[in-house]
Order: sequence, then structure tokens, then C-alpha cells
Amino acid sequence: MSTIPYRSALIIGAGPGISASLTRSFRLAGLSVVIAARDTGKLKSLAEQTGAIALEVDASDPSQVERLFAQTDAHIGPPEVVIYNASGRVRGPLTDLDPSEVERAVAVSALGAFYSVQQAARRMLAAGKGAILLTGATAGVKGFANSAPFAMGKFALRGLAQSAARELAPKGIHVAHVVVDGGVRSELRGDPAEAPDSTLDPDAIAQTYVDLLRQHRSAWSWEIEVRPWVERF
Repeated sequence: MSTIPYRSALIIGAGPGISASLTRSFRLAGLSVVIAARDTGKLKSLAEQTGAIALEVDASDPSQVERLFAQTDAHIGPPEVVIYNASGRVRGPLTDLDPSEVERAVAVSALGAFYSVQQAARRMLAAGKGAILLTGATAGVKGFANSAPFAMGKFALRGLAQSAARELAPKGIHVAHVVVDGGVRSELRGDPAEAPDSTLDPDAIAQTYVDLLRQHRSAWSWEIEVRPWVERF
């Protein structure tokens, strides 16, 4: 029997890292899971391994987000857990950035999160329960040079999480912002030999999300940071 007090989950912006670890954790716990991304071809292997349902979405388009939630309703019912992992990133000096690329990056990181939280809240308010977890980054609390669009999007994401938590928590919906402070380990990005444990293990990050979902409502966290024990901050 699952120790997660929810039955279904929708992960938006799914990929091979944190989202894949979350999908495996949720499926092992018995949750029905929908994973969504712009390119569902990249999700084929994960869907086959876990039995999750892969759906297509461009999170920066409100009509596509609305369609995604309707499709999710049809496949697994209204999702009781919604996780937003999508983000947009454009690097470069402020003077050289293309405004249209900046607009796109911020739309994915921030507006897509708003569209998703809005759709999730409408369903969860009707049910009187649910959880919405938003994946943040160091850039959401500390803007770096040559990375203004990413900081803009992640700062907005954090503001959305804080506002939504204050509005929705008293109505039974747990909203939390997870600051992933450091690089996430992958097959292509391992720890340097001279710096073991200097990246975050995606399975360990997923465990933190699961722990958030298990929190009793008398002690809900609205924000939590995860970082390697050797990370400077």
C-alpha cells in the first residue's frame, strides 16, 4: 500500500532527470502517472519502463495546458499531484539577448507554471485536497551574470509558489517550491573525480518530493532547498 496520500500525478516538463526519478517513485508507490513534454518521443522509454502515460504539451501555450489537463482527466482522473518541472533558459550578455528568445524562456519557466497551477487548483479545490510542487533553481533566489532570462523566470516561479501556497493551503492544497541548488547528476554529467558528491542525485531529489507529499498538514513546508553537502551557499 502507498504511503503517499494521493492516487495520481501529472508531471509537466518531464525528462530523463528529476522527472524520471519521480515517475519511478510514484509508480512504485502505486500512483497513476501522466508525464508531459513537448517531445513525447524522449519519454517513450520511461513510459514503457514504468507504465506512465506520455502526453504532448507546450507549457507556454495556455490552450495546450488546458488540453493536457483534460486529457489527463480522461486517462487517470483529475490529478491529485501536479509537478511543474519545465523551464526555459537563454544565456548571454544583456546587450546581446534576443527579446523574442527571452520572452519564450520566461513564458516556459513562469507563465507555463501559472497556467498549470491554475488548472490544477480548479480541480483540487473541487476535491478539497491535492499537492502542487514547483521545481525551482538557485537562479530563483540569486541571479547570475549572463543568465537574466533564467533568473527572471525562476524568480517569478518562486513568487507564484509563495502566493499560491498562502491562497490554497487553507483550502487543503499543499503548494511547495523546491530550490534545486546545484547541478543534477546524469549519465552525461557525473561527479568529477576530484569532487565526489558535488552534484545532486535525481533519486535523492525525488525522495525529497515524496517526503513533502507525506507531510502532515499541521507542518506543511512551502519551500525547501536541496543541495550537495559540499555545495557553497
